[in-house]
Order: sequence, then structure tokens, then C-alpha cells
Amino acid sequence: MSDQALAHPQRSPTTAERLPPSDLDFSPPSEAGRRVSEEVYWRDYYDQSEICYEWNNGVLEEKPVSNQETFLIYAWLLRLLATFVASRPIAALTGLDMGFRLALPTGTVIRRPDMAVVHNANPKPLLLQDNSYHGIYDLCIEALSDLKRADIERDTRQKKREYAAGGVPEYYILHADPELRAFYRREPVSGRYHPIPEVDGIIASAVLPGFQFRVADLLRRPEDAMLLDDPVYANFVLPGWQKDRLRAETEANRADAEAKRAQAAAQRADAEAQRANVMAARLRELGIEPDDLQD
Repeated sequence: MSDQALAHPQRSPTTAERLPPSDLDFSPPSEAGRRVSEEVYWRDYYDQSEICYEWNNGVLEEKPVSNQETFLIYAWLLRLLATFVASRPIAALTGLDMGFRLALPTGTVIRRPDMAVVHNANPKPLLLQDNSYHGIYDLCIEALSDLKRADIERDTRQKKREYAAGGVPEYYILHADPELRAFYRREPVSGRYHPIPEVDGIIASAVLPGFQFRVADLLRRPEDAMLLDDPVYANFVLPGWQKDRLRAETEANRADAEAKRAQAAAQRADAEAQRANVMAARLRELGIEPDDLQD
């Protein structure tokens, strides 16, 4: 047997190696680019397909997947928004690619933002039984996919134009790269998006008054407990924890006050005992027993 045969012994191919490449892919084939009516989209593709499709004026568009870091940024901001809404119930928060319809001058599109907000003042409330939203979101958030240039263009240019034209007041694009990350607010007169100004590195929402976050924290993603004493978040973050901490501080102050009162009472009792001993000693010097005074 040759040295080469010894170094690379013969082996039987695995099942995966014997299968044709097409049989190894368990995901359904994408139908992106296919033309379907809006009725067919809602019936057959909106929630009946394993692939998340959006609908662009008659054409199916596959919603791309973000990378793990972008997902973590998305998850952190989602938790922060959920905390804000729990603390100040002025809006409803949704995700799960819940779609909404935009009738634009250039045609109708159905978009499915990664996260969205409906303010309580919105004329179309988001109902618990809804699996699509029948109004215009007040805030849309997209977790950008950078797998393809077309994916980047869709969120940063195409959806930006659509959301502005459709009347979405605020639009956030999440990504680790600051060149791809953006936060927009719609100017009502022009109907165009303008970048939300960062004040000391902080983005403050006009749609959700009081909600704000430090842009650098999207990458740091501090733990919840670290936000309690941060002035950027202290007004709304973890209200339950704040109540518990206030209750604990109140109990600690009460216990400390009780301990001080007990210590003061003990000191008074000790002083009284010392005075009684001094008085008894003086009486004995005069030949009088303290007990005789009691008789």
C-alpha cells in the first residue's frame, strides 16, 4: 500500500455527499420577482409562506435577514421601547413583520417593518386581533441587511422614500456601521425625511415624547440594571425595579430610624441608671439607705 493511500484511506461517502445539492437545501425556493395581485399576496404569501415577502406594486420582494450584531441592536432597542411603553402607555408596540399598506402616487406597496409603533392618538388603533395594521405607523424601524447592495438600497433609499411619502412620522434604520445607521423625522410641510439631530449623542423621539437613547449604547447595549441611574433612561426605564428599589430604600431608612430610636432609648436608660447610682451613693454618704426613702 502506498504512503499516499495510508495518509488518505478510502471511505464511503456520507449520505449528504451522495445527495444532489438541491436535495440538501430544505428552504423553499424564493419567488421574489414574481408578479401577483394584491389579493393573491394577502391570501397566499402574507402569512402562508415560510419566506417573508413584501409586495411592491404587484411584485413579490423577499425580506432579507440581518446579521447577528444587527439583531442584538434591534433586540436591545425593542426591550427599551417595551419598557418605555410599559412605563408610559401612550402607544402600542409591534413586531413580527406586521405589514401595512401604503397607497403612494407611484403605486401601492405593502411593507413589513421589523418593529413599529402606533401612538394612542393615531386614528387607526392597533387591535389585539390584528395580524396586519390598517393605518400608517407612527414609527417604523428596520434592522438593515447588508448581504447585498440591493438590500441596503431597499431600506436606505426605497423604503425611506415610501415611508416619507406615506406619512410615517419617524423612521429608524439600525446597523452597527454608522454609515448605514440612520434616524429620520418627517417634515410635515415638505413631506421629506430629515435626520434627527443628535444632542450630546442622544436621539430623542417626537412621536414618543420622553423616549430617548444614547446612540453609542446601541453598540454597548448596557444591561437593564445599569440604566437605572443613567439620566438618559432613569425617567422611564424599569419602573418596577425603581419602585422596588424605592420601597427597599424606604424600608432601610425606616429600619435605620428605628435603630437610632432604640439606641437613643438605651442611652437614656443608661443615663437614668447612672443618675440613680450617683444619687444612691450620695444618700449612703449621708447615712440614708435608698430603700428607706421608699418606705
